[in-house]
Amino acid sequence: MLRIREVKTKVGSRSVQVIRYSGSRRTILKHIGTGNTDEEVASLKEIARSYIEGISQQATLFTDTSSQPDDRVTLSQCEYLGFHYGFLYDVLKAIQVQIGYTTVTDALLTDLAIIRIVEPASKLRSIELMDMYFGIRHRRQRYYESAPQWLSLKDIVEEQTLRFAKKEYSFDFSLLFYDVTTLYFETFESDGLRKTGFSKDNKSQQPQILVALMVTQDGFPIAYEVFAGNTFEGHTMLPVIEEFIRKHKVRHFTVVADAAMVSTTNIALLQEAGIHYIVGARLGNIPAQLLDNIDRSLLREDGKIIRLKTENGYLVCSFSKQRYKKDKYEMEKQIEKASLLLGQPSKTSKVKFLKTEEAKTTLNEELIAKTIKLLGVKGYYTDIEEQIADSKTIIERYHELYKIEQAFRISKNDLKSRPVFHFREEPIKLHLLICFMALAVSKHIELKAQTSIRAFLTECKKVTDARLINKITKKEIRMRVKVSPLLRQMLTKINPPH
Repeated sequence: MLRIREVKTKVGSRSVQVIRYSGSRRTILKHIGTGNTDEEVASLKEIARSYIEGISQQATLFTDTSSQPDDRVTLSQCEYLGFHYGFLYDVLKAIQVQIGYTTVTDALLTDLAIIRIVEPASKLRSIELMDMYFGIRHRRQRYYESAPQWLSLKDIVEEQTLRFAKKEYSFDFSLLFYDVTTLYFETFESDGLRKTGFSKDNKSQQPQILVALMVTQDGFPIAYEVFAGNTFEGHTMLPVIEEFIRKHKVRHFTVVADAAMVSTTNIALLQEAGIHYIVGARLGNIPAQLLDNIDRSLLREDGKIIRLKTENGYLVCSFSKQRYKKDKYEMEKQIEKASLLLGQPSKTSKVKFLKTEEAKTTLNEELIAKTIKLLGVKGYYTDIEEQIADSKTIIERYHELYKIEQAFRISKNDLKSRPVFHFREEPIKLHLLICFMALAVSKHIELKAQTSIRAFLTECKKVTDARLINKITKKEIRMRVKVSPLLRQMLTKINPPH
């Protein structure tokens, strides 16, 4: 028979374990976690119950502590009050306990991060949703009182997230992925933080902010930073990375970033700071001599790779047949468009493969020839010697940048991170802190359960707590829907047995 055991620790917290008795012998099957409050311990016990269900199918019908199994009553004695998603809340809260968020802040902030995962909304609407979905009530006034204090928690939350990444994902600082995105506002008024600039959302006329995100090789977020909306993204990388290295006293470090972060100045500064790098190369801007060298050296066979020494470090170039077909199709389409517009001077100003000299517009044959040489070719700069990481490994590491794009997609689409409801710097930064905490929980679920956060939430929402009131005793009884085999499998992956 499996049982849940609660043990007091020396520091006053409580540890939750799943144990088995065999005669007089007690065996600890699983250490679920440690909590400091009744709420945290209750969340850990819910995880323990799910674990027991997965191992021995010992499902419980009544989970409310006010109604023991001996107190079961017939439905004719009860009145239906509605339902809550208590199981979903318990699971998300337990993950926050595992990451360590509940030890560094209060319940309202962690609950705001939970509701951001479940149904993104304004902060005041989120307080209403917590009551509606979970039966958890917070005063609005408490939010106004607490919010200014939360602004100082960014470094503490990041530190806790980093500790979890070290423990759960074996993060050792050796490889870090960096990228930025833009978040725009539904207004045309700028201020010190919200400024117009190059927009990745095609909203260049509206003020925005720049958000930089750093993730592990697995795609788990560990740090973020906010910049004014008119900041050139290439200027954000070095200050953020140097501060990260200083804060954590990192000795050996490699940053992976896309071509937008690259400039000769940036690479020189990375080299000067002793930071290893793998960054995308914009081959369209390289000198003609280097282009000719690539054209001569790189065989146009699928998977062929060359490595050349340049001022920006080693330039690794690869050829792909699939990329060749795509590049060729796009080039031919652009040349066709340019040819059609040759007779319409008013429409040729931003058309590729056209040039205007002495008021005469012609096809840019020199650019076409250069583009043909680069069809199917992709480049990467690195300072890492080949005996440490060969060219194939460099390319593989760069291609893992898609994981940070996935993190941004979760943040923008699932968590609705665009701070549409905020118009001052402090609330914007607080909003992003909540989004970062929600992103860490969501990404951990996706990585471990191997499914999308939306699919996971859908399964969890099927486990509802029906609320009944005993008309005789006036006590509330809760009946929980049984956890499905699919969800049980997901939960086991998120919290695997020892």
